[in-house]
Amino acid sequence: MEHSGTVSPKRASYCVVHKFAMASRSKSAARGRKRKADPEVNGEEATAVESKKEKEEEEDGKEEGGRRIVIEHWRHAEGVRGALEAAHPDLKVQLNPQKPRRNSFEVTLLDGGKDVCLWTGIKKGPPPEQLRRGRFVYVGIEVLLSWILEINFIMAADGPEKAGEEGAGGAGTSASSGVRFELEKETELRFEVESGEKVQLELLSGLAEVFGSELNRNKKYTFGPGSKIAVFTWQGCTVCLTGKTEVAYVSRDTPMLLYLNTHAALEQMRQQAERDNERGPRVMVVGPTDVGKSTVCRLLLSYAVRLGRRPTLVELDVGQSGVSVPGTVSALCIERPADVEEGFSVQAPLVYHFGSTTPGTNIKLYNKLTSCLAEVFSQRCEVNRKASVGGCVINTCGWVKGSGYQALVHCASAFEVDVVLVLDQERLYNELKRDLPHFVKVVLLPKSGGVVERSKACRRDTRDEKIREYFYGFRGVSFYPHAFDVRFSDVRIYKIGAPSIPDSCLPLGMSQDDTQLKLVPVTPGRDLTHHVLSVSCADDEGEGGAGGRRGVLESPVCGFIVVTAVDTQAQVMTVLSPAPRPLPRHTLLIMDIRFIDLK
Repeated sequence: MEHSGTVSPKRASYCVVHKFAMASRSKSAARGRKRKADPEVNGEEATAVESKKEKEEEEDGKEEGGRRIVIEHWRHAEGVRGALEAAHPDLKVQLNPQKPRRNSFEVTLLDGGKDVCLWTGIKKGPPPEQLRRGRFVYVGIEVLLSWILEINFIMAADGPEKAGEEGAGGAGTSASSGVRFELEKETELRFEVESGEKVQLELLSGLAEVFGSELNRNKKYTFGPGSKIAVFTWQGCTVCLTGKTEVAYVSRDTPMLLYLNTHAALEQMRQQAERDNERGPRVMVVGPTDVGKSTVCRLLLSYAVRLGRRPTLVELDVGQSGVSVPGTVSALCIERPADVEEGFSVQAPLVYHFGSTTPGTNIKLYNKLTSCLAEVFSQRCEVNRKASVGGCVINTCGWVKGSGYQALVHCASAFEVDVVLVLDQERLYNELKRDLPHFVKVVLLPKSGGVVERSKACRRDTRDEKIREYFYGFRGVSFYPHAFDVRFSDVRIYKIGAPSIPDSCLPLGMSQDDTQLKLVPVTPGRDLTHHVLSVSCADDEGEGGAGGRRGVLESPVCGFIVVTAVDTQAQVMTVLSPAPRPLPRHTLLIMDIRFIDLK
């Protein structure tokens, strides 16, 4: 974002409009009673003068070949013309170039052969009576501001400075229901939704896609607050945006062609695997935070599914999981392209409990769960030929230094990956080429220019929203969770990993690694309130000893609950659960993540 010491066009326009409003009020107050017309003035001469003035304005409008504003019959048209001319001196503003229609109220931006209607009241009639009285000037300011901002946007999209890298072929024009964008081939419309707002996207003509998922024509897609969307077209299209966006622009500087070539290379590997009766490619996407790893994974998976493949998504990002709640690692078989609004269908994922939003809290457990996922995926490939040929796409976390880098190398070894895609970091690319076997193809890809860095607060809000979706549903689909009491004696709560202690204090023969995988019983108390608990699929019998510990660690989870209240006297706790009582299992694993239910 660029900062400047000058006043922004929006603020300057508001100042101009504010002066116009105050001038209108002061003139009205000083005018007083209307004076009667001078009886000596010839009525025919007055008519001739008015007709001559209209004729001159009409001729001026014909001579003007550039952009111009035409205002048809508005009480404050003179003041509006002054405000618009002050905001855009290069625009010519015409008042009633032709005889105005009855009850007309219309403002139009003319640009060569294009007519953009900024406001029309032809079918609505004149402004309401309450606007024509004392509050009309205030409402007029807000309406006029929207026109000036819209003119700014249209001129910026059509201006000569936009003929280069961004904005080429993407003029935004106002439609009756939103802003229309004409996209040339291989260009991308990027927009972000403001906080607390919703934006609707509609494909009017042509073909377009959002992160590899095709858009249906004349269908409206709704995106919630904070959404960051990129609409790409290979042949050209026309789309319409309705709602308040934080930013919306068109860019032709996009790495989509490189991503498509990557998909084509992976598809050739799948075809070779079919012919030779071998397994398909296993791809790992790596890179620092906020470079678009999840987006690249979604693109490659959607493109593969559209060709009839059945790839598997392996989600190792415990902080921003796209499959389950935060604090977990998971795998999901992809059978259809991602939904434009909701993403991939997550009806039957394989989910393991980790318990934190960063791998650094327990790197030993993180590597252990990575090995578990790799083992289960290999077993599935042995019995399912389509899954074996489809391969997998592994999404990793953004920790790429120290223990985080070693975790990436361990993941590549556990899954026996064939291809590693490195996004936007040459150092990581060279380190992986040095440390991975020579038969592993390491490819460096650029990140998209539309990738936005997220703050810690934004990441925290995203995690809360993911947990809220688990209990209450996603937008149009509503779930109704259950709240009930659970007795302390009916469940066993554990935390994986004991606090780190010096080696000198450890028992003889025990190492620090053993404590990271230890099951520590947790006594329910008030400090348990608002914590997220995983319901383990491990058998309730045989939890003691090393075998029981291994069973809990290596067992997936069947769901999650949130503790909303704890009564230590009654020895019960109130939980929020997606299913009614009783709980399917009695072994619960506590997370470091808290969720406060405000709904």
